[in-house]
Amino acid sequence: MLEDKIKLAIMNKELVADEIGNFIAEQIAKRNTTGGVIGLSGGVDSTTTAALAKRGVDNYIKTHKDANLEIVGYILPSKTNAKADEEDGEKVAKRLGIRYEKQNIEPIVEAFKYTNPEAVENKFNKGNLMSRIRANVLHTKGASENKIVLGTGNKDEDFGLGYYTLFGDGAVHISPIGALPKRLVREMATYLGFADLANRIPTAGLEPGQTDFRDIGYDYDLAEIVIEGLHQGFAKKELVLHTQVKPLAEKQMKIYEQMYGTKKFNTVQEILDDVERRHKIAYAKGQLIQPPIPEVTLDYR
Repeated sequence: MLEDKIKLAIMNKELVADEIGNFIAEQIAKRNTTGGVIGLSGGVDSTTTAALAKRGVDNYIKTHKDANLEIVGYILPSKTNAKADEEDGEKVAKRLGIRYEKQNIEPIVEAFKYTNPEAVENKFNKGNLMSRIRANVLHTKGASENKIVLGTGNKDEDFGLGYYTLFGDGAVHISPIGALPKRLVREMATYLGFADLANRIPTAGLEPGQTDFRDIGYDYDLAEIVIEGLHQGFAKKELVLHTQVKPLAEKQMKIYEQMYGTKKFNTVQEILDDVERRHKIAYAKGQLIQPPIPEVTLDYR
């Protein structure tokens, strides 16, 4: 018996680029704001989002001559970021022709030694603190300029695995590339003229030497296939043996051990369990963006 194929999304790049660009411009305009602010890390997600935003705003201005909208990039490095990341962020802003500012957040991080010394001493907590500091800077910049904050999370990271800091890089007004898995974000980046950054190794830049692959133990392409499989009704016992899953998972376990000298997972089953666990967390984290409110009995007179 032939196994059923796990279906993965494909896109018409020009159509989707216009759809996302128009969405961004319309969201900015309907809020009566002057544009959007975005954190530029030099990575494929922020680069693609910025390029789509610029495209959308430019197209909007062509049909709304009185519109005066702009996209502003903010490069917010700390000492844990590679200098190349900072340079790539600048290159992206210059190539897009958008205004940008650069501000090192290290002094702000150091200031938290006085109020939250425990956070600064722990690298995991410190990383999340830096993400929340960046969000605070972006929101304050946006508020002072009457601009919205553009999110840069893709479908796999934010809505698949929940791999983001709550009230940090997850604290945004809109999520332009939230419908695109990482695979399609890379395709879009290439289409928009950023092939040189399309396959850059994903990193949150919150710890020295940190990469998403090292943290998670598998890449976003595998996560996408597994989550799509679960959504399409495949049982985990089917996915463990599926030809679209098993060889890829085994290959990534081997690569991980070769790169880091240790194993993150021992079996394909363990990876599937982790993807499912993270996917449930992603849903729960998403609910906290709009905190639950209790139902109460009120009497209006």
